[in-house]
Amino acid sequence: MSRKRREFDASFKLQVVKMVKEQGLTVPQVCRDMGLGETAVRRWVQQYEAETSGQTGIGKPLTPEQQRIRQLEAENLRLKQDNDLLKKAFGLLCPGNEVIYRLIAQEQQKAPAARLCRLFGVSRSGYYAARRGLLQPPQSCPVAASLKALFTASGRTYGSRRLQAALKAQGIQHGRYRVRQLMKKHQLRPTWKRKFVHTTDSKHNLPIAANILNRQFNPKAANRAWAADITYIRTRRGWLYLAAVMDLYSRKIVGWSMAPNMPAELVCSALQMAIAQRQPAAGLIVHSDRGSQYASAAHRAVLAQHGLVMSMSRKGNCWDNAVMERFFLNLKMERVWQRGYANHSEAMTDIADYIVGFYNNVRLHSSLSYQPPTAFEREKAKQPIAVSGIS
Repeated sequence: MSRKRREFDASFKLQVVKMVKEQGLTVPQVCRDMGLGETAVRRWVQQYEAETSGQTGIGKPLTPEQQRIRQLEAENLRLKQDNDLLKKAFGLLCPGNEVIYRLIAQEQQKAPAARLCRLFGVSRSGYYAARRGLLQPPQSCPVAASLKALFTASGRTYGSRRLQAALKAQGIQHGRYRVRQLMKKHQLRPTWKRKFVHTTDSKHNLPIAANILNRQFNPKAANRAWAADITYIRTRRGWLYLAAVMDLYSRKIVGWSMAPNMPAELVCSALQMAIAQRQPAAGLIVHSDRGSQYASAAHRAVLAQHGLVMSMSRKGNCWDNAVMERFFLNLKMERVWQRGYANHSEAMTDIADYIVGFYNNVRLHSSLSYQPPTAFEREKAKQPIAVSGIS
């Protein structure tokens, strides 16, 4: 049986190119996450670059001022990446390691001990005690080194359950309470904080759909039920809003869009990205809250065009879309609240990296037996699936 050839419109190709050119993602990352061929994506990028440089199409060359701005942006990005690499490298060192204390002692001519201790994440009392010979040299602990490496690679967000699963994947068998003891000993504590901004406007006279999904968050096949929602991201230049679409089968984010405001086009763009990537059959349920963006004529038109079924949460009931709420909370705990975004562009780049580079392809999901969504879908694709209903 021949495989159906996928066709993509110009707007979807432009979205994919912007993920590579503006959001800092690599072509292999985008292709792996969206199931696209690298040859096609590289061709789209080359076509875009040709048009914007004035070779073909209506693109025009960059002005000297634009070139200077882009050069400065590239230098700032390189410095930020270098700084992040240094932080991760020092994070892999044990806080009580003699190497850090020796380095502080060597650099005391250039900076105060208090500042150096804060930079390397050690206490001043520990440093001075080590200098007086009160501390014994730390014993080598391969498990602790692996634990710290996994914790750092997760963005310092994994708790004991996920770290236990990650160690198990490396062939290291440890109980959860032993992992908790090691985390406490080496001061591996995820730091989270909560904030809230109201983003749902349900006080409108637009049509409201019934709650067809009815909290059936575990369909037995992909592209049976999607969930959609909007959240906010704080930057120093103002709010940035993120609309996302999740396939409930694998918890994979299959479409997203970001903008400094919340028009209906924001949610339509995220939905169209998901449709272009997954190409679902008619009858797919798309569940959201009662926000005016999801009840808008534009959003309903996209659903109708592709034969998708609209479902909405009951009034004032956040539990009806709890899976999306949980994704947004994970995004903020594991990435957004640990950053201080200078502008919208920086936030968009980092959030796209979180979705494609971590959440979809690396992060261990407890609801998926501690597998990433992409790996879960590939494994389940080899097994027979149910053909009726969403559950």
